[in-house]
Amino acid sequence: MALPASSAVSSLSVSCADGVCRLLGDWNVQALSARKVVLGRRSELGAVKPGNVWNLLDIGHLDAVGAQLLWQFWDQKIPADTQLNDGQKALFDVLAEHPIAAPLPAPSRDWLGWPRSVGFGLFVAMEHARDLLILLGGLLFNFAQMVARPLRGPWREISAQIFRTGAQALGITALVGFLIGIVLSYLSAQQLAVFGAGQFIVKLLGVAIVRELGPVLAAILVAGRSGSSITAQIGVMRVTQELDAMEVMGISQGQRLILPRVIALSLTMPLLVLWTDAAALLGGMLAAKFQLGLTVEWFAGRLPDAIGITNFWIGMVKGVTFGIWVGLVACLFGLRIEPNTESLGRGTTESVVTAITGVMLIDAVYAVVFNQMGI
Repeated sequence: MALPASSAVSSLSVSCADGVCRLLGDWNVQALSARKVVLGRRSELGAVKPGNVWNLLDIGHLDAVGAQLLWQFWDQKIPADTQLNDGQKALFDVLAEHPIAAPLPAPSRDWLGWPRSVGFGLFVAMEHARDLLILLGGLLFNFAQMVARPLRGPWREISAQIFRTGAQALGITALVGFLIGIVLSYLSAQQLAVFGAGQFIVKLLGVAIVRELGPVLAAILVAGRSGSSITAQIGVMRVTQELDAMEVMGISQGQRLILPRVIALSLTMPLLVLWTDAAALLGGMLAAKFQLGLTVEWFAGRLPDAIGITNFWIGMVKGVTFGIWVGLVACLFGLRIEPNTESLGRGTTESVVTAITGVMLIDAVYAVVFNQMGI
């Protein structure tokens, strides 16, 4: 009795009678490439009752495509008593030598994915905060030892780090600060000129740059430049096993690696903030001269009163805090790097992102605290 065929497949594709199922016609790529032919053949094969014997001797043409269709239907194993010719048997032997892995099940929708991601992020943040506190405690202990025994302090390392993080960063901080001052002055001058209050640009630029933009801008530049360099240096020491060698020789990593870099950044950051403030104010002064016609002498004369000593010291305090923060984060991620190059690149990126994010967060905390204090 022949099986019913689909509308797109001839009824001669599969014919079953007396417990024997014969495959008829062509089972090659030309025959199976027509629209819905494969679906029809699969439907016919699926209607065959278990226990029937397969006979492939009446197939006209059988190639790898047709054999693969049958092979998948048979679960990658030729049924018992199947009648094949030599060419067909050789084709199925090739398929048996190269089994195809079962397709992966479709992933189920995870309704708890985002809470799990948030929880994992909080866990990682708490872990980093714990390590940062441990690093800070070790830093204070090493600093106390240096104060108690100043002759044994890492003064050469501190001097080298001051040069690398401070002197070599003067060019980029001055350039960026100068351009930011020009942009801020032009934008402010356009708005102030509308109300005829161009003289207030001195107060606006002075407070904005000295109190907020200068420290934040310098910290971001140092985090991207010096922070990434520190992380990469310590990470390379981990990859080359220099940190392990220091531990074996009894050399304190905190005394020789962390302390010099944090001290250097805490000293150079306030100076870089002053340098960036000066470059930004110079750019704003020149822009105000061409935009509003304010002379350089008049602008410079009003600047000390516009800034005030309070805003000056606020900028310095922020500079010291940002320097310590960038140094700690850079050293922390450098020590966490695993001895492989992939971890080195990932750790350096995470160090820069964490340092810049922390700078913005600390600046926001300072803004709230100073506002509550009425400063």
